[in-house]
Amino acid sequence: MTFVSRQLVRFSHVDAAGIVFYPRYFEMLNAAMEDYFALEVGVDFAAMHSKRRLGVPTAKLTTEFVAVSRLGDPLDFQLTVRKVGRASADFGVEVVCCGETRLRGEVVLVCMDLDAERAAAWPQDMRPQHAQLRA
Repeated sequence: MTFVSRQLVRFSHVDAAGIVFYPRYFEMLNAAMEDYFALEVGVDFAAMHSKRRLGVPTAKLTTEFVAVSRLGDPLDFQLTVRKVGRASADFGVEVVCCGETRLRGEVVLVCMDLDAERAAAWPQDMRPQHAQLRA
């Protein structure tokens, strides 16, 4: 099952050549993760960080840039939960535009106690689950 966050390539995402500047993909991926936690898990980043004092920093990120994306392209950030540990979650990522893969990779997030600055077990209501995802 896959969660999809659609994002439009904006002027602020592109470089002088008119293609997405690669660090902007990572910003858009973070936005997709925010959407995932808010819409699928049911805990948005504001509540997670400010009220619950938990974060989900990236521990590992691998990417393969397959094709360029340009201003105005609608990008579907497809997130698939691959593995969930006590305090980490491994997501497969594929960015697709009109059926063409633009980027693929993997991101590992760690549930972190922001006050203790260390990994923490996923609270049950925040734990990424395969069963929570919608097609």
